[in-house]
Amino acid sequence: MIYKGAMGMLKKWIVAGRPWSFPASSMPVVFGTSLAVVMGGARLDAIRFLAALAAMMILHAAANMLSDASDFRRGLDIEVTPVSGAVVRGWLSPRRAAAGAAILFAAGSALGLGLALLTGPVLLAVGGAGVAVGVFYSFLKSRALGDLAVFIDFGVLGSLGAWVVQKRVFSWHPMIWTVPLAMLVAAILHANNWRDVSTDSGRGVSTMARLLGDRGSEAYYGILLFGSMALILLFVAVPRVFSMPLPPLPLTFLMVLAALPRALVLWSRARRRRTPDKPMDFVILDGATAAYNLLFGLLCTGALWLDAGIRAAGSPR
Repeated sequence: MIYKGAMGMLKKWIVAGRPWSFPASSMPVVFGTSLAVVMGGARLDAIRFLAALAAMMILHAAANMLSDASDFRRGLDIEVTPVSGAVVRGWLSPRRAAAGAAILFAAGSALGLGLALLTGPVLLAVGGAGVAVGVFYSFLKSRALGDLAVFIDFGVLGSLGAWVVQKRVFSWHPMIWTVPLAMLVAAILHANNWRDVSTDSGRGVSTMARLLGDRGSEAYYGILLFGSMALILLFVAVPRVFSMPLPPLPLTFLMVLAALPRALVLWSRARRRRTPDKPMDFVILDGATAAYNLLFGLLCTGALWLDAGIRAAGSPR
């Protein structure tokens, strides 16, 4: 009985962290690390990579718990969905979730501080900015800045931090190359806010979905979904045609087109949001978008390492 009780409590805390959303924060770290090694010429430090990945996911879980506790207290998060956290399910009180978030913020920050001491002040600045965005996320979300917050925190800063961990120097390149992944992170949050717009409006919360309205939200979701792929193709083609300080992404990045059928499925689900025969398609659009973000990120990362393998095979021995 003690064992079952402990396992039951562990399950509640795992659900509270909402691990289904972790690809949003982990893929930029994986991609940024791969960029540093393949494009930046860094030597992979696996221990530092794993530490950076762990720190990001711990901080992401902390932000999820704090956001859930805040939203529940304000009456914003009241309906249970397949991707809900533990607070709205009644498994944890908002106070316990906030306390758990504080512990995780401290643990993630301590791990990040250790990496910064080994790496340098640039990582300290990047990590500090990321933690600040996470702590004040609920405040930013209620003022229509949530999409921008996750775009910066889990997208751009995640990739830049991973680059700095390996290269130990600042560069604009990983920030630019990671914009497509960051757009998909924003798409995950937008899908969530789009679904919850009626609840948010009733509580005076201004999300991008509320400001844009239903039709505007549909267009915005499409821009984030398909614009991410279009940007990858531009990063491959434009620097090859025009002289630019930004190196082109390898031609292997054309493999991201393999994700297009899945993107079309998501787009179809979004446009069928008023269809009564499949109501859950729209309810779980945020989780489905997170799964697509994982696929897209893996294709981008695979493209980097495939290019590295091709160049290694073609180099003289």
